[in-house]
Amino acid sequence: MSIRRIWGTARRILSQLRHDPRTIALMILAPVLLMTILKYVYQNQPMVFQRVAASLLGIFPMLVMFLITSVGTLRERTSGTLERLLILPITKLEFILGYAKAFGIAALIQATIVSSVALGPLGLKIAGSQIMLIFVAIFDALLGMAIGIFVSSFAKTEFQAVQFLPAVLFPQLLLSGLLVPRGSMPSILRIISDYLPLTYAVDATQKVVVGQGSVTRDFLILALFLFGLLAAGAFTLKRKTK
Repeated sequence: MSIRRIWGTARRILSQLRHDPRTIALMILAPVLLMTILKYVYQNQPMVFQRVAASLLGIFPMLVMFLITSVGTLRERTSGTLERLLILPITKLEFILGYAKAFGIAALIQATIVSSVALGPLGLKIAGSQIMLIFVAIFDALLGMAIGIFVSSFAKTEFQAVQFLPAVLFPQLLLSGLLVPRGSMPSILRIISDYLPLTYAVDATQKVVVGQGSVTRDFLILALFLFGLLAAGAFTLKRKTK
């Protein structure tokens, strides 16, 4: 494995992002806009905003990173870029890691900006560490990136890649404990939720918000999901979409 080839791939992706203002707007402005709308939706119910906004702080970047990476990776295949790259001495794993590095940097910027706006101008208050909440948001964005890279291998068109959003992420939203406490769910749904990464992302966020409980276990499980999805993405990656 070559660090130089991984970083070369990351630089190429970052250069493409830099010259794509619409993607930058989607990545940075969309989560900020959604959080702002949420603030004013609950303008007369500030306690509801405080309870809901922190969890959505990580989920909004996750959704956006999922869309950007799933469509972006698929575009590399449909345009023939990936096929040309893999003729060179670069492995699928190096390609995936380069993509992960580039979008990891993008996720860091995105989550930091969104979290800063929520904790600053929008007035989100938490009992735990603000730095830890930003870290959770970054981890969630990275997880959305990894899921997007993985599912892109099963899509043939950009429209199909977008269709994976309700199929892959929405069930996790329903079972994560964000809308209904997992303890009140039927046992079969609780068991299923134990194997979904978003469950641990929401759990970590809620612990930081109330300032109680350790998030170490949640982060370790999320890290396993992250590396597992990246490895699976490298394994299933196709040179070209037929």
